[in-house]
Amino acid sequence: MINVAMITRSTLYAARGGDTVQALQTARNLLAKGIAVDVKLTNDPIDYKKYDLLHFFNITRPADILCHVERSRKPFVVSTILVDYSEYDKQYRKGISGMLFRLLPGDHIEYIKTLSRKLLGRDELMSAGYIWKGHRRSVKEILRKASLLLPNSQSEYERLCRLYSCRTDYKVVPNGIDPGLFRVNHEIEKDPNLVICVGRIEGIKNQLNLVRSVRNSKYRLLIIGSPAHSQPEYYKACKEAAGENVSFIDHLPQEALVQYYQRAKVHVLPSWFETTGLSSLEAAAMGCNIVITDKGDTKEYFGDDASYCNPACIKSIYEAIENAASLPSSETLRSKIIQHFTWEQATQCTAEAYESVIKQHGT
Repeated sequence: MINVAMITRSTLYAARGGDTVQALQTARNLLAKGIAVDVKLTNDPIDYKKYDLLHFFNITRPADILCHVERSRKPFVVSTILVDYSEYDKQYRKGISGMLFRLLPGDHIEYIKTLSRKLLGRDELMSAGYIWKGHRRSVKEILRKASLLLPNSQSEYERLCRLYSCRTDYKVVPNGIDPGLFRVNHEIEKDPNLVICVGRIEGIKNQLNLVRSVRNSKYRLLIIGSPAHSQPEYYKACKEAAGENVSFIDHLPQEALVQYYQRAKVHVLPSWFETTGLSSLEAAAMGCNIVITDKGDTKEYFGDDASYCNPACIKSIYEAIENAASLPSSETLRSKIIQHFTWEQATQCTAEAYESVIKQHGT
């Protein structure tokens, strides 16, 4: 049996996101393929000799990865999840940090954010080497040493190549859904005016512009997700901007989301950037029509079967919602997701990646 340590950010459970679902679902499904996976937080003690290889997440957090690469001397793969925060950080982040970030390249911004999380006690800085290497050099070192990269799309890998001159071998591992859980019930009618947005409430997800776009309109908007611990003022701004047609629901487990996906006609994720939009995949599998950002890798997943919006433009968000609400549910997209974007398929790709690395290193 192959033994793998899946090493993730220290806040994987405290601040749940798409990577939380991706890591846990993949780990759960790998056992059926004869692969034993221990999910570890980066600050957990790890007995490296127990494992044949290591699997890291989030190349945008290289300090979480470097220390284990240096200590373990084990072959490793990386689910890169390359989110580009720079447009939001430079143009829309408020306060002193916003003014500073407008002057800096994206890698410098991530370096400052990493050190700030440490200084504010929100996270640990796992690699002292990160301080003198800097963010960009740290990312490039990890990409160079990795046995294999596991981006969520071809588009994501191409962005890695453009940003970091990456030439490391890769295998696309798509994000997915659980088709046994997210099954549409055609006997339950959709509410034509119910719009939902599932995701952590934070600036990059752009719920504020979404709230402003539908305020006092005919649509009833439900925003489902926990406020980001580091952005309480953003959550406050969203609440203050909301009209009577906007409601907020705290984070829900996936099983509890089913009833909301079932009734909503439209799911909106107008983020400043998305590698996929995991909740959009879930919603589409449940028969929702999708409004999603035009920033990132979303078109590789949703193609022509979604309504795209410019996150900077409130009018664009509203018009995309109107368009999505006016269309019948996309059976084409739903079928595509069930066929190509499930955790079973993602797990199969991951298992093949592990096996190729094991074969390559003879471990």
